Amino acid sequence: MSVDATIILLRSMGLTTAAKLYSEMTKRAEGENWGYNRFLHRLLEEETNERLRRRVERLRKQSGLPASKTLGTIDEARLPEKIRRQLPTLLTGEFIRRGDNLLTFGLPGRGKTLFVAALGHELITRHQLRILFTPTFKLVSNLLAAKRDLKLPQMLTRLDRFDAVILDDLGYVQQSREEMEVLFTFLAERYEKKSVIITSNLVFSQWDQIFKDPMTTMAAIDRLVHHAIILEFTGDSHRAQAAKSKTKT
Repeated sequence: MSVDATIILLRSMGLTTAAKLYSEMTKRAEGENWGYNRFLHRLLEEETNERLRRRVERLRKQSGLPASKTLGTIDEARLPEKIRRQLPTLLTGEFIRRGDNLLTFGLPGRGKTLFVAALGHELITRHQLRILFTPTFKLVSNLLAAKRDLKLPQMLTRLDRFDAVILDDLGYVQQSREEMEVLFTFLAERYEKKSVIITSNLVFSQWDQIFKDPMTTMAAIDRLVHHAIILEFTGDSHRAQAAKSKTKT
C-alpha cells in the first residue's frame, strides 16, 4: 500500500494526527531503524496525546473558568494549614466522582475564588472532568429565565452533564422568593448525584439572607452538607496585602 493510500485510510478512520505525521514518522523510523511495533506505538501515541490536548482545551473553553486563576498563581504558603493538607486529596478528583460537594467560606479577599478556580483547572487537566464556573447571580438569572420560558427541566438536564458546578459568591445573592426557589431546585436536583463547589462570605447561620424562608434554608444546607468537604479561608485579605505592597514600592 502506498504512503498516500495509508494516509487516506488513517483520515477515514478519524486518525487525523496520525495521518498528518505518517510521512514524517515513516522517514524517521527508517532513519533510526525502528521496528514495526515501535513505529506503530509512537504514531498512535502522538494521536492519543493530540486528542487529549484538544479535549482539555475544549473542556476549558466550556468551563468558563478564569484563565488567570491557576494553581501556579497560588502561594500555597499563604493557605491555611488544613487547606494545604487537603489540597492533594482534592486534586485526585475522587470527591467529584463520588458526587460530594466542596464548600468554602471566608471573608472577601481571602482567596476562595482563586482556590476553587485553580482546582477546577487541575481537575480538567488531570482527569478531564467537566467543570462549570459561574457567578451565582448569573446562574440564578439563567435558571429564572428558563423557568419563565417553561424550559427549566431542559436547563437542569444540561447542567447535569457537568461533573461539578462552581457557584462563586453565593453570599452576594439577595434573592426574591422566585429566585430562591430556582436555586433550591438546582441544588436539590444535584443532590447525591453531581458535585457543587461553593464560595461564600456568609456562614450557614446567615444563609437565611439568601433563601429567606427558614425551612428552605435548612433543607438547602442539609443537602449540601450531607456529603461535603468544608474549608475555611482565614487570615488577612490578599487584595489588601497586595495593595499595601504596591504603595510601598
